[in-house]
Amino acid sequence: MCDANIELGQLLTAMPSQLTTYLNVESELGDLGQRYLGLLLAGNRHEASQLVTEAVKDGAPIKTVYIEVFQNSQYEIGRLWQRNEISVAQEHFCTAATQLIISQLYPYLFSHNKTGHRLVVACTGGDLHELGVRMVADFFEMEGWDTFYLGANTTADIVVQNVIEHQAHVLGVSATMTCHVQTVADLIAQVRRTPECAEVKILVGGYPFVVDRELWRQIGADAMANNADDAIATANQLV
Repeated sequence: MCDANIELGQLLTAMPSQLTTYLNVESELGDLGQRYLGLLLAGNRHEASQLVTEAVKDGAPIKTVYIEVFQNSQYEIGRLWQRNEISVAQEHFCTAATQLIISQLYPYLFSHNKTGHRLVVACTGGDLHELGVRMVADFFEMEGWDTFYLGANTTADIVVQNVIEHQAHVLGVSATMTCHVQTVADLIAQVRRTPECAEVKILVGGYPFVVDRELWRQIGADAMANNADDAIATANQLV
């Protein structure tokens, strides 16, 4: 059985020990990220949403919002949890709030310059950690891809069905914990066995592939990515 808390702790322990915060107030939107996190930790979800939405309306680059506000605040929440400074309940609340707020920003995502490329992206069966891969899918939308995000805990049959239905050029699969790698491998094997999926390229990402840099080859993927920008660059090379 997977223990998300243990693996998150392992990942954070591997980070620089001198790190005191993931929020850099001197960065472009560092102050916004700090205020956003403060509101979430205080349980003020609606005020946090209003803060970010107004910043985007005022011209804050949405990619920068994703990285310096959403991503960095999630890293900081993980760090605080690992240090026993916040509870699991607070972590879950903050993550759920960020997912909701991201969905409210969808009207600002879509690019008018379409590439004609299509991406199907999902977390595999049993994996319920979807925020990171959802942000990756949104980055693809900003870059002009047509993205079909299937969400968390997606079965192989549903993934294959969507690859065929949408004639995907790339299939993105996330595994946030090592115990989900075999499920990803099984999914890739099923995709490879399906004639209608012969042309799709498979891109994987997540903690296990960062720790073991050759793991993606071993399970039959076409490439791996470290983050959203890397995923887009790699996907563009694959197609």
